[in-house]
Amino acid sequence: MGEEQEQKFHQLTEEPVSRVISHLAVPCIISMLVTAFYNMADTFFVGMLRSNAATGAVGVVFSMMAVIQAVGFFFGHGSGNFISRELGRRNTDSASNMAATGFFSALFTGLLICVFGEIFLTPLAAFLGSSPTILPYAKDYLRVILIGAPWMTASLVLNNQLRFQGNAIYGTIGIASGAVLNIGLDPLLIFVFDLGVAGAAWAPIISQFAGFCLLLAGCTRGATLHIHISRVQLKWSYFKLIIQGGLPSLARQSLASVATICLNHAAMPYGDAAIAAMGVVQRITTFGASAMIGFGQGFQPVCGFNYGARLYHRVKEGFWFCVKVAAVFLLVIGALGFAFAPQLIALFRDDPGVIAIGTVALRFQRVTFFFQAWITMSNMMLQTIGRTVPATFVAMARQGISFPWCGFSPCPRWDFWASRWPSPSPIFSLWRRLSPFNCMYCARCHRCSPPRFEPETGKSTLRPTAAGCFQVVLRSSHAGSSASTAAASASPSRMA
Repeated sequence: MGEEQEQKFHQLTEEPVSRVISHLAVPCIISMLVTAFYNMADTFFVGMLRSNAATGAVGVVFSMMAVIQAVGFFFGHGSGNFISRELGRRNTDSASNMAATGFFSALFTGLLICVFGEIFLTPLAAFLGSSPTILPYAKDYLRVILIGAPWMTASLVLNNQLRFQGNAIYGTIGIASGAVLNIGLDPLLIFVFDLGVAGAAWAPIISQFAGFCLLLAGCTRGATLHIHISRVQLKWSYFKLIIQGGLPSLARQSLASVATICLNHAAMPYGDAAIAAMGVVQRITTFGASAMIGFGQGFQPVCGFNYGARLYHRVKEGFWFCVKVAAVFLLVIGALGFAFAPQLIALFRDDPGVIAIGTVALRFQRVTFFFQAWITMSNMMLQTIGRTVPATFVAMARQGISFPWCGFSPCPRWDFWASRWPSPSPIFSLWRRLSPFNCMYCARCHRCSPPRFEPETGKSTLRPTAAGCFQVVLRSSHAGSSASTAAASASPSRMA
């Protein structure tokens, strides 16, 4: 381990947890807000075309962009979680191998998405929820977005790997530079070159390619792992670790895409205004949650490093710090969104029908918004420490388990009202935001405390106090992650 990496290790494992998380969270928050701004900028400028069908097309294609992002997060989080734990154990070689494997796997998968998406462009656009009037615009937008799939997925991997190494600033520079370019290209391509909806797609694709190049350059600087194709490991042990670390992200993002498709189909009978309104609401909601997610991403490298170093008390301390800060933040954002819902919708589409539907939908979304603090931080912690099954269940509980009950109902007009509600009732809202696993997990926290280790017997004992049970989870999962690490490190040979 180099001198700079040694300094990074001591920073993440010795300095006060709250200060380290806050320091790492700033570039992550910027990066997440910028990523959300890509989509909001497109929606804003397309809204100036004065067409509900064009605005609806951007919302429809958003679900395909979510799939592309899901692939990027799958390989980025899957490799990044392992990298942070290995750097915590000071195993630089295996971390470098994983970085290269995750990056090139994402690049190849993005290329496959591009090829097959272009071949089946028309049926894909219809499947995403395009009405007959929206379909031509959706095809123009989707055709360009698919071209950029390879570097979109690879950029997300680079950004997440840099973040898990504690070097989020390099990722932020790449993402932010692309956003600035996107803001300038959107009006230029849409209005000056008269490309319309296609111009709104070319702008983020060009800007994200520029960001991709900057991210690649960032991987060669400072205490970062350098990516080289000679370090790619085409072995099941490495892909298994990627699946274990990335499956919750893949489930969360993919099911979000499925939920969006269901929402588009549910809103389709009520016209283009309904589809456009739900697309705008989704952009605003994503932007509001991005800052909270970025704050949690500042916790993940701290969690991974300290878990790898077996400093479990710092993992627990960081988790509760993030939950408290995020809950307060989302409560404030939710209240502001509820109060100014009509004005926010009107920024993107000044149409009475869109504003009326969007205002109701946005206000219903704000009601239980602050519960995302608990479920998101729980998911991030479980995913980072290698608890794949519970982390995946938490990721699926909202969009995959709960949402279909709302979106498809035999009751007249219920499907559309369900798409506007965050859930069909306040009770179901709590189910959707918290999920059964989180309630069960919380109850377990009140029943048990961190285990007391007995060196004479080599066993741990539990005491029924109100102290958190997180170290029970941490210790029990450590054995599994150690076995996986040993499997990945057993054959250090490299493949060109």
